[in-house]
Amino acid sequence: MEAPICIRPAILADVGIISRIIEHSIRFGCALDHRNDPPLVSGWTRQHCADVISARLADPHFYLSIALLADKPVGVGMARVSGDIVFCYVQPQSFRRGVGRALMSDLEGWLRVRGALHAHLNSTRTGEAFYRHLGYHESEPSLAHQGLQVLPMYKPLPLPG
Repeated sequence: MEAPICIRPAILADVGIISRIIEHSIRFGCALDHRNDPPLVSGWTRQHCADVISARLADPHFYLSIALLADKPVGVGMARVSGDIVFCYVQPQSFRRGVGRALMSDLEGWLRVRGALHAHLNSTRTGEAFYRHLGYHESEPSLAHQGLQVLPMYKPLPLPG
C-alpha cells in the first residue's frame, strides 16, 4: 500500500529542500521544455533560488506548501493571493503518485479561502496534460516566456461552502 501524501505549509527551515526539489524537477522532469540547454536551465532554476524562496515565505501574498511522501519531501507548490499558481514541482521519481494533484488541491483551496474565483497558471509542455486533467483550460495561445513556450491556463474555483 502506498504511503499517504501529507501537504503542509512550508517554513523557513524548508528553503534548502524546496530549492533542491525545484532544481531536480526542472533538470530531470522538464527536459522536453529546456532541451538540456544549460543557459535556459540555469535561468529557470535561478528564479527559484533560496533567496527568492525565503522572500516569498516572508510575503503574506504568497503561500508555499510542501508535499511529503512517507515523511520525505517530494514536491512543492506556490500560489499568489491574486489567483496565480506560481509553480507546482514534483520530484520525477514521485511522478504519477498523486503528489502533484495533492499540491494543486491544497493551493486551490488556499486561493478559494482568499476569494479567488479562478486559478491562473502558465504551463510548460511537460505539465500541460497534467493541468488539463485537473480541469484547467487554455486562456490564450501559447507564448514565449524567459526562453520557454508556456500555455496560459485557468480553472474556475468554486466558492468555499
